Formats: sequence, C-alpha cells, structure tokens
Amino acid sequence: MARTIPVTTRAVLQAAQADEAAALLVIITHETLDEPVRLSSDPTVRISSEPYVLGTRHQGLVYPFVLMSAVLPDDQERSPPKTTLAFENVDADMAKVLRSITSPAEVEMRIVLASTPDQIEARFTRLRATKGSYDANQVSLDISREPFTSEPMPAGRMTADRFPGLF
Repeated sequence: MARTIPVTTRAVLQAAQADEAAALLVIITHETLDEPVRLSSDPTVRISSEPYVLGTRHQGLVYPFVLMSAVLPDDQERSPPKTTLAFENVDADMAKVLRSITSPAEVEMRIVLASTPDQIEARFTRLRATKGSYDANQVSLDISREPFTSEPMPAGRMTADRFPGLF
C-alpha cells in the first residue's frame, strides 16, 4: 500500500530550493526511558535563550533540533519499511543511552512543514530500532517494521474447538 503524501509536501521534500521547510520529527520510546526522546531535523523556532536551544514546537511539545539525516521509509510490497537515522554532533549522553538499551526501542517519525508544525503531513508508526551504532561524532539507528508474515499464528493450532467458523 503506497503512503499518501500531499503534493505540496512532496514538492518541498524533493525541491533543491524551496520557500517552505519540512521538518522530520522523531519520537523514540522505550521502557527504560522516563519519557520519550523527541528530536527535530529543523531549527524552526528558538525554544530558549539560556541555554540557546532551537527546535520545533509540535502539538504543545518541544522537539529539540539536532543535525540528522534520514531516508524516509520505503513502502515495498514484499518487505517491511526500513530506514536509517543518523544523528550528528551528539553528546556522550546519547551514546550512553544507546549502550544501556538491550531491547528494540519503538520509533515514530512525522513530517511537518515549518509554517504549520501542528499539522502532520506524513506519519510512519510502529517502527522499531533494530540496530544502533555510534562513534565520536554520530549515532545511527537502523529502523524497520516487523513483517506481518513473521507474526505467530494466534493460539497455536487452528482446531475446530478453537476456531469453529473455519470448519
């Protein structure tokens, strides 16, 4: 199933130069985190002066700006969507968090326009961080969705007792 992205947003994303800026908002949740990590790819507005923080305000929440690169998840028919997020110029705390997580984190990605940050243009949900790596300058997360074909069958075997409608 192809993902629907408005034509105006697609033009902003594909233009070499545009009057409008698109922001990628990333929400990372995990059971070991006290609250979700929210990050923005665009320095849309000044969040604070002391310390000086830029970011995006989206639906009442602050998404601090970080240098990031990403390829939007693809929608291939026979494979789950996948992408890699790379966060540049990170501090030691981000690598420390990455080292402490032993199970996959959940990731949601949203695309918004800088002029209308509360309106979601595209959303990629139910993604999981499958692999994380880091060095002195960058933290990378490989993100994918579990293929539906790998989900186990419900309740084991399908018998007449468990699923009478099948027989």
